[in-house]
Amino acid sequence: MPLEISVAFGRVLRRLRLERGLSQETVGELANLQRKYISLLERADYQPKLETVFRLAGALGCSPSSLIALVEEEASKDL
Repeated sequence: MPLEISVAFGRVLRRLRLERGLSQETVGELANLQRKYISLLERADYQPKLETVFRLAGALGCSPSSLIALVEEEASKDL
């Protein structure tokens, strides 16, 4: 059974953030978002708007399309 999109997005966001050695606060600052919002996204409590996806991709040093591709890949994994 595929993962929910919000869960997949949160996992990818956390993985990329940790791979880059960034704190939630730093990602928030780079994306002009609050640290608490980054936490809520990682926990799948919220789903990002398209503009937020672009901001987060920039903060993480990747393209929005590659970020979405990673989320799609994660979502297709079995639970």
